[in-house]
Amino acid sequence: MTGGSGLRVAVAGFLHETNTFAPNPADMEAFQRGGGYVPMMRGAAMLPAFQEVNLGMTGALRVGRAQGWDIVPILWAGAIPSAHVSRDAYETIAGEIIEGIRNAGPLDGVFLDLHGAMVAEHLDDGEGELVRRLREVVGPDLPIATALDLHGNISEDFVSNVDVLVGFRTYPHVDMAETGAAAARHLDRIMTTGLRPTKAFRQMSYLVPIPFQSTEMSPGREIYEGVAACEAAGALSASLFMGFPAADIPDCGPVAVAYGETQADADAAADRLAASYEAAAPAFLKNEAYDPDAAVAEALSRAAGPGRGPVIIADTQDNPGAGGVSATTGMLRALVKAEAQNAAIGLIVDPAAAEAAHHAGVGAEVNVALGGHASVTEDAPFQTTATVMHLSDGTLRATGPYYGGTALNLGLSACLRIGGVHVVVTSRIAQMADREMFRFVGIPPEEMDLLVVKSSTHFRADFAPIARDILVACAPGPMPLNPADLPFTRLRAGLRLSPDGPRFGTDGAPSAPPDHGGKTAMAQ
Repeated sequence: MTGGSGLRVAVAGFLHETNTFAPNPADMEAFQRGGGYVPMMRGAAMLPAFQEVNLGMTGALRVGRAQGWDIVPILWAGAIPSAHVSRDAYETIAGEIIEGIRNAGPLDGVFLDLHGAMVAEHLDDGEGELVRRLREVVGPDLPIATALDLHGNISEDFVSNVDVLVGFRTYPHVDMAETGAAAARHLDRIMTTGLRPTKAFRQMSYLVPIPFQSTEMSPGREIYEGVAACEAAGALSASLFMGFPAADIPDCGPVAVAYGETQADADAAADRLAASYEAAAPAFLKNEAYDPDAAVAEALSRAAGPGRGPVIIADTQDNPGAGGVSATTGMLRALVKAEAQNAAIGLIVDPAAAEAAHHAGVGAEVNVALGGHASVTEDAPFQTTATVMHLSDGTLRATGPYYGGTALNLGLSACLRIGGVHVVVTSRIAQMADREMFRFVGIPPEEMDLLVVKSSTHFRADFAPIARDILVACAPGPMPLNPADLPFTRLRAGLRLSPDGPRFGTDGAPSAPPDHGGKTAMAQ
């Protein structure tokens, strides 16, 4: 693009949320597929790919076009959360971004769409290393702005090497594009005025289970209302990062970052955010979760009561948005055991079962060993006979607020019925956060009595409007609800493993997860 302000801005994206305890790493193929993100692409192909989807890059490009930037697209890559980014994938993608910017010619600024919780096989701080290398190439004076996930484990080194960062304020993340736009507006201000804001960085003291971080619930709602209030009170920008708790690195955990025209403005906003987070610890403890059988029993009871719409159970410990495999069988077993009727669960990723269903055809019965994952204790495949109800090639467009129109390709897929339980079986992984992910195999989610979703929180954006009630369940899975159940060895000393948990390295924090028999909720 040319014309307008004449400001030349390079844009790139490299996103991954790393669960250092998860079983499967992120290799180049994972970034090429995308897994819910726009697949990997380079150069001019990026511009039309981000017209509508809910991603930071979309908002930044929208602002850049409106301001008349000469946009220089470099590379986009994002992969579904998993274990570490492989050394090869990191060095290939980071190297291409750095070299692309080095060879881009004169620039007035750089916009990066990042996550904030990337850990590579050889690097604790993936984003921090990326911007350090970028600073070496562009020098100290070129402005750099970034959009980041609310779950970023943000390091002070990262903050020192960028001129401004903006984090999401919603979980479910319905404001990803809006966040990219905000970061781009700050970048434009720096480029046009030459004025860089002052910055303040604060680390907070405790971790919070992923499903209880939702900004649609207390106390997350009130904490993030306070972020906007900081800006209304004079901060140029304020962000609070809850942190991604399944990362065994020193920078794991919550931080506040604020910017101001003066250092006093930035400090005041950062201190206010940090204090509000610290004060919220008792409120986080009021949230609860259920074991699988109790969750199903409670859901069936509530479904039989007054009201309309399904009762929804979040299978949080197998959430692929936090490193889960979307294949564990604990909740499926509980549904079948309870003889649940008009119920559905998804996604169960099992390419062999999906292929068997396609081979048998609609209406046929198939004997399958469904799901299961070797990384999860006591999670063998579920041996069963099921009826093939619907078949799909796995292509769909997820239209809800979280995915925001993203095209998904889940590979060969099917709906299998076991008694009164409908199972969405796919060949590829994605977080169940959109109603279309039931509809594409013939399941109308609004008409079901009970839905189990392999998601922790993002599902709320599209499912809460139809839900009679929402429960959180803790079936065995790769992502324990309670961070204190993870075998940490490298956190910073003094960090609490939960709002009222032990302090790592000072209170005899466990070096191996306690045995809760598959129950890892803070409150059962």
